[in-house]
Amino acid sequence: MILEHAVLDVVPDQEPAFEDAFGRAKQIISSMPGFRSLRLWRGVEQSNRYLLLVEWDSLEDHIEGFRGSAAYGHWRALLHHFYDPFPVVEHFERVDTR
Repeated sequence: MILEHAVLDVVPDQEPAFEDAFGRAKQIISSMPGFRSLRLWRGVEQSNRYLLLVEWDSLEDHIEGFRGSAAYGHWRALLHHFYDPFPVVEHFERVDTR
């Protein structure tokens, strides 16, 4: 499993419109092969900052499958204009600490 992490800085005063658009966009990503789950958290200290966590079966499911799909164009059209600056997306693997 891969965990996608992105801090989303939304243009101030656009939070309600972003959250509405995100509600529509999550239907797009959740239909993709390899998608497991999605969590969106809103900042307490900075209410226009969000933390996006998405679980995928594999890195390829995110990079090649989702980002390489026509559906990603719809996701991008719904959400990318809200970001300033554009977020850095990183991927993480679970560490077994036994």
